[in-house]
Amino acid sequence: MNNTVATLTGFVLAAFAGYIGAWYFGLVDGNFALMLLLATLVTGVYWVAEKLYFLPARRKAVADAQAQADQRLAALKAQGIQQVDGGLSDDARNSLLMQPWWLDWTAGLFPVIAVVFVLRSFLFEPFKIPSGSMIPTLMIGDLILVNKFHYGVRLPVVNTKIIANNDPQRGDVMVFRYPPQPSLDYIKRVVAVPGDEVAYLNKQLSINGQPVPKVAQPDFFDADAMRYGKQFQEQQGGKTYNTLNDNDRPAFIPGASDFPFKDQCRYSVEGVVCKVPPGHYFLMGDNRDNSLDSRYWGFVPEANIVGKAFFVWMNFGNLKRIGGFE
Repeated sequence: MNNTVATLTGFVLAAFAGYIGAWYFGLVDGNFALMLLLATLVTGVYWVAEKLYFLPARRKAVADAQAQADQRLAALKAQGIQQVDGGLSDDARNSLLMQPWWLDWTAGLFPVIAVVFVLRSFLFEPFKIPSGSMIPTLMIGDLILVNKFHYGVRLPVVNTKIIANNDPQRGDVMVFRYPPQPSLDYIKRVVAVPGDEVAYLNKQLSINGQPVPKVAQPDFFDADAMRYGKQFQEQQGGKTYNTLNDNDRPAFIPGASDFPFKDQCRYSVEGVVCKVPPGHYFLMGDNRDNSLDSRYWGFVPEANIVGKAFFVWMNFGNLKRIGGFE
């Protein structure tokens, strides 16, 4: 039986390795949450089988071998032979008790995989910032932590909320599933919540007819782009953060795609005005003229929310980046 299970395990591990390889080379659209769930389930089955069947079977084999050694020793003594080797050796006992390779790579990994699965699915998930759309708040290469339970506990993979918690607030930095392609995770700032009328006209953000406070700051130097940008400080929802504007970019929104509830938006040469529908949010990048956000592809449904970003835990190019942010 062990040979059959070993062969089956080899196929299972090869399938995981093949999927990871195909994902790495761009042959498939990978889903890490699904892969982690499957790895947890598969290794969990092996872990239970190890505890209930395979480990007791190995212990029984040790007991049987020890009994045979004791019988041999007793038979030799009955023949008057006193100087004989002892019973089952430590090496033989350890060899019988040792997990085979296919249990090392399954049941042996289950506790670690299970802890990672729980932490990542329900508590905190790490992300890497791949673009400059959130400069100056978040820089390319920042490794951030996202609070997965702040907006409610959700089932992994399907992302269905099972326990409600806080609703997103204006000013929150939120990770979400990109509406046009939900397999991708995006990060932007919530600027308007359901029922709000949000306007971004002539590079001034207004909510329900009230301009968001905007105070000029010293110009920001983007070391990657080797250029300065106009920097402003905004306040929303009790949060204070900085944004960037590029004077060379026009105020109008070019190339906005068709998206659900687009009829709730009005585009002009000055920018865009939208009425946020129920159960949806309007998000923008802090790098206002270099961010593809709700102005271009629409509203973020509540079902697409992943979590609230709150902490930079590492940036290998700049350790001073480590810390919290608003």
